[in-house]
Amino acid sequence: MQLSISDLHILLIEPSDTQAKIIARLLSQEDVNGVDIVKNVTQALEAIDKNNVDVVVSSMYLADGTGLDVLTHLKERADTASVPFMLVSSETSLSKLDKFKQSGVAAILPKPFEPIHLQRGLNASLQLLNSEELDLSLFDIKDVRVLLVDDSKLARNHIKRVLQNMGIEHITEAENGAHALTHIKENEYDLVVTDYNMPEMDGRELSEYIRFNPATTHIPIIMVTSESSESAHMSNIQQTGVNALCDKPFEAEEVRGILARLLDQ
Repeated sequence: MQLSISDLHILLIEPSDTQAKIIARLLSQEDVNGVDIVKNVTQALEAIDKNNVDVVVSSMYLADGTGLDVLTHLKERADTASVPFMLVSSETSLSKLDKFKQSGVAAILPKPFEPIHLQRGLNASLQLLNSEELDLSLFDIKDVRVLLVDDSKLARNHIKRVLQNMGIEHITEAENGAHALTHIKENEYDLVVTDYNMPEMDGRELSEYIRFNPATTHIPIIMVTSESSESAHMSNIQQTGVNALCDKPFEAEEVRGILARLLDQ
């Protein structure tokens, strides 16, 4: 059964009563009927254990920890790993936000946020919860062989879930470029999805190998990064022959369009 926004049961973690009321009202305006509100990490973990939560919406800083504590708890448990997590924060530190991106956050909303931000976050969460097979004319999506490369297991799990929801079944995982090379030399792939920042061999070096090796030069490459697409690093990346750059959080709607373009051309 496909879930709609009105079906969602949301856990809202917000220490400020005023902010909690504002966010709950905005959720109600988007047709979200089920919202439970808690103030801290302890209450959030208790609510997650007791209730069937579809989506968690959390502030970053809480009295007894941070939203990252809740996100990590969700992603490390098999029974809650698929629960989308949306961060609401005024934080601008790239290093602090990157920890959430690497852990598989579904969306990051600025504080205060506009309805359009909330709509996008809810849609991204629904796409993680619902499966919709991607229809390709040149491939059967179930036959597409993907090599997924990221040093963060939580990030790989998030990306893998997005791909599986589109019907992709054959996904090989590697934790850095060096491990990915071993797979590439021994197997054939139709698509490589790789992180940029990784130890031993980063995404740029891996992409250069793929693009300049005659046996692999044809393979489309999607680079996933938490860096700004306008940064100097990303400008250099595009020169290595990467077919598409995709931001973290890895959003299903954006990825669906990229896959349709790369695999059906």
